[in-house]
Amino acid sequence: MSDLPKKFKLNRSAFHARNASEQVNYGKEYKNLTWQERMQIHKYLNSIAYGYDIDNPPRMDKTVFKARSKDLNDL
Repeated sequence: MSDLPKKFKLNRSAFHARNASEQVNYGKEYKNLTWQERMQIHKYLNSIAYGYDIDNPPRMDKTVFKARSKDLNDL
């Protein structure tokens, strides 16, 4: 498993109700991160929320979707 669980920790008891003035300062610590670092945090939090191993995410079920061409006469 990767070292992300050591770097980021999901604190499930850290929720705080905020008013509008407090909400403005909420994301300041993330603004200094690169988009790649923010994506790593996103992937880690998704793995925790949906209960899968971050190094082995579930595959998308592509049988649900259909590809079809758009008929230009219907426009």
